[in-house]
Amino acid sequence: MSKININKSWKYDESLESTSHIKLKDKYDLFIGGEFVKPLSKKYFNTLNPATNQSIAEIADANDKDIDKAVKSARKAFNSWSKLDPKERGKYIFRIARMIQERAKEFAVIESIDGGKPIRESRDIDIPLAANHFFYHAGWADKLEYAFPNKKPTPLGVAGQIIPWNFPLLMAAWKIAPAIACGNTVVLKPAESTSLTALKLAELIQDSGLPKGVVNIVTGAGKTGAAIVNHPDINKIAFTGSTEVGKLIERSLAGIEKKTTLELGGKGANIIFEDAAIDQAVEGIVNAIFFNQGHVCCAGSRLFIQESVADIVIEKLKDRISTLIVGDPLDKNTDIGAINSVEQLKTIEKYIEIGKKEGGEIYQSKCSLPKKGNWCPPTLFLNVSQSHTIVQEEIFGPVLAIQTFRTIDEVIEKANNTPFGLSAGVWTEKGSKIFRLTKELNAGVVWANTYNKFDPSSPFGGFKESGMGREGGLHGLKSYLKFE
Repeated sequence: MSKININKSWKYDESLESTSHIKLKDKYDLFIGGEFVKPLSKKYFNTLNPATNQSIAEIADANDKDIDKAVKSARKAFNSWSKLDPKERGKYIFRIARMIQERAKEFAVIESIDGGKPIRESRDIDIPLAANHFFYHAGWADKLEYAFPNKKPTPLGVAGQIIPWNFPLLMAAWKIAPAIACGNTVVLKPAESTSLTALKLAELIQDSGLPKGVVNIVTGAGKTGAAIVNHPDINKIAFTGSTEVGKLIERSLAGIEKKTTLELGGKGANIIFEDAAIDQAVEGIVNAIFFNQGHVCCAGSRLFIQESVADIVIEKLKDRISTLIVGDPLDKNTDIGAINSVEQLKTIEKYIEIGKKEGGEIYQSKCSLPKKGNWCPPTLFLNVSQSHTIVQEEIFGPVLAIQTFRTIDEVIEKANNTPFGLSAGVWTEKGSKIFRLTKELNAGVVWANTYNKFDPSSPFGGFKESGMGREGGLHGLKSYLKFE
């Protein structure tokens, strides 16, 4: 009889998503007036695959003149788009939603190649949610007077929109759909490191027959974004990104009559009470901080565990993160993909070193990491206090700071002791605790017995240094309208 070797740990065979169906160009121009046009700057930059740090394509680098050209295109289109029968506007937006669904697999693969996130997340979360935002707002296009009774809603004009690199297509949909549903036109700039799905969306918009100039997509870095913010013929600025850049935008627009929505950084508190369903809560902790490599503004990056169950929760959490697979974003087995850029990896590593120097007890998964690319294992910090840098500052990576508490008053005080106010999570079987914390936590979004659940009909935004204004739902529509 042959001897059977039994391995104590499971090892999954590679399960790579195919890339044969995707179509990528070697070079992408600017999308202005319904056409792809070469940048007046005559400059391009490379976009890299963070899993290999190899170039994928060249992307146009727009200058002030390119932005002016895009704004003029949007202004010209506004004159007709804003007067179009709202039902017809809704049809165009609905068509875009259906086309995203039809090309979902291609979008998902490109999102993972360009951004580093696991294909399961791109496929099951980012792309379906992006389509849902267009579906949802298509339905509101001809119902704005019902949404805001006794008021006469009218569009603002041209919206300048700047989105981050962590959810490229979703953020584009999040911004574009409500703007055009309300009758505005758009000049959108994706992040320089993740422009590909926005440019593929431009191709889709071109195929959809949307009138030329309604949506313009321009690419570039910080200077390109500044040119949008400072352009005198833009009526609304919608920005999602870092708190530091948000503060710069707010200063530059002080005293200027431009509507502004800023969705900025966060340091979300995830609170586990002793009466919580512990195994469910552990899964919630993992989803809250390790989803998208921790590249989430509303990530539950601060964990508060009631003292009586702290040992068991931490033990289960350590066991759980030991099973997480860090690796190729296109492998369907992967739980944690590549860090978006070399610069972001250095930032995360800097904070990890700060955490250790300030006396935090570090625990990292002993998972194997690929030799090429940008990788960070799931990381826990124990024995930290409110004064630790890693508790106060946004890391934007797979790093969780863990503290304990005894009473509900104590955890409310600790959770609110931060300059941010974007998100929080509460895990308990008691509805009374949930209602109290949703009332007393300074957070724009509070999840109960779940985390990172998003819906186009639900408003999203924060307090304090997490921004101002809301996106999604009726609140998000209101920020793209004026009332006569």
